[in-house]
Amino acid sequence: MALLLPLGLLSVAAVAWIMGWGVLRVLLGLLVMWLVVLGFMLAAPAAEIRSFSNADIRTWLATGVFLAIILGYMAVLRRLRAGAEARWGDPQARANEVPSDAGAADDTLDRYARHYVLREIGGPGQARLRDASVLLIGAGGLGAPASLYLAAAGVGRLTIADPDVISVSNLQRQIIYRTRDAGQPKAALSAEALRALNPHVEIAALQRRIGEDDADLIANHDLVLDGGDSFADRTAINAACVRAGVPLISGSIAQWEGQLTVYDPARDAPCMSCVFPEPPAPGLVLPCAEAGVAGPLPGVIGSMMALEAIKHLTGAGPVLRGEMLIYDGLYGETRKIRLHRRSDCPVCSGLAQPQPEA
Repeated sequence: MALLLPLGLLSVAAVAWIMGWGVLRVLLGLLVMWLVVLGFMLAAPAAEIRSFSNADIRTWLATGVFLAIILGYMAVLRRLRAGAEARWGDPQARANEVPSDAGAADDTLDRYARHYVLREIGGPGQARLRDASVLLIGAGGLGAPASLYLAAAGVGRLTIADPDVISVSNLQRQIIYRTRDAGQPKAALSAEALRALNPHVEIAALQRRIGEDDADLIANHDLVLDGGDSFADRTAINAACVRAGVPLISGSIAQWEGQLTVYDPARDAPCMSCVFPEPPAPGLVLPCAEAGVAGPLPGVIGSMMALEAIKHLTGAGPVLRGEMLIYDGLYGETRKIRLHRRSDCPVCSGLAQPQPEA
């Protein structure tokens, strides 16, 4: 009999819950029943109460205090929720809204959540990515993975420059494209893929080469990534970047090996002409069409280029400025070599070297 009253109250509460009553309504019902029983206890002789339920009024009062605490807690939660909804709106209603288009949905908090929790990037670093402008030269083996990762990371403005069209032979390593895209311009198709990946990023496509006369174009960007495969084009791009004072992330691949560095003479790192003052002898460096290239290798080096870009733009960590990383995919080995500016470099020797801080 000692459990009769508590079991009775719990049974009534369970029935009310099944009937669809809310939590607060069920608790209010329990409070009313508690008051009725309390009134009965106060009116009836103590002996009759003990014979009926084997309980005393002190136990029942303790039960009431516990119930009052729960009701007070629920009331505070309701008040806080009402205040939050008045200030910011109903979060459940916002969650149920269907955006008119993907670009209009403000999903940036979820989209970049893994960056926000990185101590080296966080909110300030993600804001720097949003405000950054990057020029990617080449939308092929290196440019395709680099552009995908930069767009996914939330770089605010990307310019893709490539004069070529897609061929079936590209698809072995340029995985941003599909078989049906053969014959289409790479710059336009890659820009379309990047917009589909992240509608928050502004994408511009240039179906042309970038050369030494494009210093003004380069100066409108914070960073350049060069994934081209022509030594002459790379030399011209390096000269334009030096004139514009914009860092250049350069990647290259051949067969099983890839190289990666950051040319930045404005910050006392060498430019490309410091390291490679003369073009290679004819026949020494064969194009991919003749020498071949392992399909995943451009993805490895292109992803590293994107990672260097993110570190540079956010200040997350040291970049390969004054160093070259060499990756051997056949043996799974990496090594670094130091690079130095040449005082007699015909391209960057005229730049004033930064003075050390006092």
